[in-house]
Amino acid sequence: MPNLSNVKLPMPEQEPQVRNKNFDEVSLGYTREMAIEEAGRCLNCKNKPCVAGCPVNVRIPEFIAAVAKGDLEEAYRIITWTNALPAVCGRVCPQESQCESKCVRGIKGEPVAIGRLERFVADWHMAQEQQETERPAANGHRVAVVGSGPSGLACAGDLAKKGYEVTVFEAFHQVGGVLVYGIPQFRLPKEIVAREVENLKALGVTFLTNMVIGRTLSVDELLEEGYEAVFIGTGAGLPRFMGIPGEGLVGVYSANEFLTRVNLMKAYRPEYDTPLRQSRFAAIVGGGNVAMDAARCAKRLGAERVAIVYRRSEAEMPARLEEVHHAKEEGIEFLTLTNPTRILGGEDGCVTGIECQRMELGEPDESGRRSPVPVEGSEFVLDADTVIMSIGTSPNPLIRSTTEGLEVNRRGCIVVGEGMATSRPGVYAGGDAVTGAATVILAMGAGKEAAAAIDGYISGK
Repeated sequence: MPNLSNVKLPMPEQEPQVRNKNFDEVSLGYTREMAIEEAGRCLNCKNKPCVAGCPVNVRIPEFIAAVAKGDLEEAYRIITWTNALPAVCGRVCPQESQCESKCVRGIKGEPVAIGRLERFVADWHMAQEQQETERPAANGHRVAVVGSGPSGLACAGDLAKKGYEVTVFEAFHQVGGVLVYGIPQFRLPKEIVAREVENLKALGVTFLTNMVIGRTLSVDELLEEGYEAVFIGTGAGLPRFMGIPGEGLVGVYSANEFLTRVNLMKAYRPEYDTPLRQSRFAAIVGGGNVAMDAARCAKRLGAERVAIVYRRSEAEMPARLEEVHHAKEEGIEFLTLTNPTRILGGEDGCVTGIECQRMELGEPDESGRRSPVPVEGSEFVLDADTVIMSIGTSPNPLIRSTTEGLEVNRRGCIVVGEGMATSRPGVYAGGDAVTGAATVILAMGAGKEAAAAIDGYISGK
């Protein structure tokens, strides 16, 4: 029977004042009964606008219809026809601005909880006794994938399904890219990422860690060693700083470094000897999802006070509404229309405060957002002892500086054309290395597009 409710079925969660002291997953997921109930809200539209809103074109109404019937294995099969990482996407995709933003139920109420249902189906499948994956027949061709983040994993998965011998080269000691070093455990458990990686291994994908392409091997050497194509999915891991006085003080981190220490190096677990400053007052500069992650981690690590310092108003904040909501519930302060001008330090070289200036919104900039303008005489000091800069990232120059003939733009991003092809024949790229910092699902979409183009390039189609 159709569910005529105009609101999504709420997702069970840990209580805010409990979860802000642990790194367990915040959202607890639907039960089978809850998933079937929510699936009943889908109208199964003929023109399927939600599919058009998905960068990897998951057949959304079909998988939801299978959930509504209780056929969860069929739902999983439908999702994974186009999405190699459903448990990841169900947790971290900005569905509210993609598939769910196109949902017809959202016109007079809330859209169907597509992301929550995708997560449920993936988690249900993982909880079952796994059948051995049938490895596709080898087609005799080899492809190298540089980087094991979402774009690399998506590209590797699609090529493996077509019978390619795929080797993924990862610079870190652990596979997963930003999924393991950037996104906290309480949003994306690393066990989930590991299971998704195991699924790709079962398809025949080989993963080599501690392989820094551009140092250990070059892209040219990969091609010389018999790989017929190379996909570059190295992300955008080079942090930006503001260029203000005091950024070299002890207690100033980039969000990338801070989150890598917490997530990949397990600084939140006492058995890991990962150095990380114990904060009293942590100020996080920036307003994106990464800033929210850093702030919520700092709170869980014991900081008495944590504040987001953002130069625009909350309405201009690029972070997901859900992440802002969760951060506020957990006690994170929001100091909007505030811009740091100098970081203060003591004789020991450690941070003692951050000097800020009040801002007001002026005319829109090239991005369409109103530019912040300083308010004269509004300077004040926050007595923070930790400052985390989360104002964006750019691609590491290593690949572009060691690969001859690879065209990049003024931001250092790799330039691609049709099918994610670069200026070098046989070399493709996608994800944040091409777009700059973006979303997991957009990176996956680029990886899938590149896989299709690589198949056409090698097969001569």
